[in-house]
Amino acid sequence: MTRFPFPIPRTTALGLALCAVAAPALMHSVPALAQSRPASDLASVSKAIRGITTLSGNFTQTDRNGQVQNGKLLWKQPGKIRFDYGAGDLLIVADGSSLYMIDYQVAQVQRWPIRNSPLGALLDPSRDITRYGKIVDTGDPRIVSVEVRDPKHPEYGVINLVFTRKPSAP
Repeated sequence: MTRFPFPIPRTTALGLALCAVAAPALMHSVPALAQSRPASDLASVSKAIRGITTLSGNFTQTDRNGQVQNGKLLWKQPGKIRFDYGAGDLLIVADGSSLYMIDYQVAQVQRWPIRNSPLGALLDPSRDITRYGKIVDTGDPRIVSVEVRDPKHPEYGVINLVFTRKPSAP
């Protein structure tokens, strides 16, 4: 759980929520990475992500006030994702070109191009994670962590992906 000592607008919280949600979902669903150097780790991560055609899982999101929301994550390549909060007031979907945040509480829909989101590195097939990502040392050889951001557009945010190595995986 991450707590922030300052207020975060809901749209920023969306980006942070997506980062928090995407990494655990991928951690359990992506083929393992072989023991290797950072450059080949990054290439392995890119290959694993590009190999995903569909993915589903449950997620838990904890906001800065300690409130917990649960939901279902559905992901289908290319570019489609859905964070369904069930009975919650929020739904996040991507249709292949745009990312939508539907806030039922205030009856508002916001739309961004996928490429202008931290999820762009995962959902936009034209984006290459090896170009935007870097390996972050975790201190644990069983874990590979990748920080993905567009250096030309820091306002798009960052997404952190964490993978567990599994030698028996392909």
